[in-house]
Amino acid sequence: MALLHWLTSKQAIQAFSSFLFACLLAFTLQIFFFSPISPDSLERPSASCASILPPNNRLQGVTKLGEGFLKEPEDISVDKEGIIYTATRDGWIKRLYKNGSWENWKKLDGETLLGITTTKEVDLVVCDSAKGLLKVGENGVSVLTSHVNGSKIRFADDVIEASDGSLYFSVASTKFELHNWYLDVLEAKPHGQLLKYDPSSRETSIILEDLAFANGVAVSKDEDYLVVCETWKYRCLKYWLKGENKGKTDIFIENLPGAPDNINLAPDGSFWIAQIQLTTEGLEFVHKYKALKKFIATFPKLTALVNGVNQKAAVVNVAADGKITEKFDDSEGKVMKFVTTAIEFDDHLYLGSLNSNFIGRLPLKVA
Repeated sequence: MALLHWLTSKQAIQAFSSFLFACLLAFTLQIFFFSPISPDSLERPSASCASILPPNNRLQGVTKLGEGFLKEPEDISVDKEGIIYTATRDGWIKRLYKNGSWENWKKLDGETLLGITTTKEVDLVVCDSAKGLLKVGENGVSVLTSHVNGSKIRFADDVIEASDGSLYFSVASTKFELHNWYLDVLEAKPHGQLLKYDPSSRETSIILEDLAFANGVAVSKDEDYLVVCETWKYRCLKYWLKGENKGKTDIFIENLPGAPDNINLAPDGSFWIAQIQLTTEGLEFVHKYKALKKFIATFPKLTALVNGVNQKAAVVNVAADGKITEKFDDSEGKVMKFVTTAIEFDDHLYLGSLNSNFIGRLPLKVA
């Protein structure tokens, strides 16, 4: 009996060991062969001495516009009449009149509206990350472009109009979509693009490729260059539109204190850049290890844990020479988190966020 019991116990242990080995093997195969990413290692660049400014928590003093009426207003635009527009996560284009009243202006299907800009024809152009570039006016909505070189535009992000009517817009990623955008950060391979839509020919062309999550786009005051933000490289590029450097690309600013999101031209020719915290504090090491990133990308809850965008908020003002002149923040995320855009209008800064139900307004001239 003792021998029989010993054999039975040994068989049970062997069976359990085999089961455990099979589970570990399946787990390993799942992670390393079926992971949604094929990552490179990524080292967060050290912020330059010039960009390290102490926290001031000025963003905690914003006035909340449209609180409860807006759902995650990602971007903001102002037309020549001073009407403020924003696209919200519930598919609305909403606008704020100068008398302080809000209006549900246009309802667009879907929850994938991102960057917006007003045009000289008083229409609104909207980046729909699922549909492409949309034109929104009093008479309705139309698709300006949804493909480039025969391929579907996968993740239209931000857009700006030049004085000749050309529309420059970013594609954050040609591999990932809005709902899983952080996988692009974890993969750390450049899938972004800068595109141009020509309204006269109705053709879309590729200006730049292999960008590191192409995000905000802005044209300089003299329209001699445009700036496009590369979020997970913590830098912005300058693409020359005129002059002897036409068609060339330089670095406008690098080693930013935060990852750049949207960028907007200020009246004085400088730029306001929204800064996001890409990684939860203390978990920055994750981006150095390919195997660890494969593991994290396999589990949405772990990906959300590493993603640090909802912890704080910051915006910087960058002069035309690429130097930071001012910074506003909410270093504790008490009032504002995940600020995605900052636009200057009538001596105030208007702030959009993917973690708020309002637009923040901050006075720039303090008595």
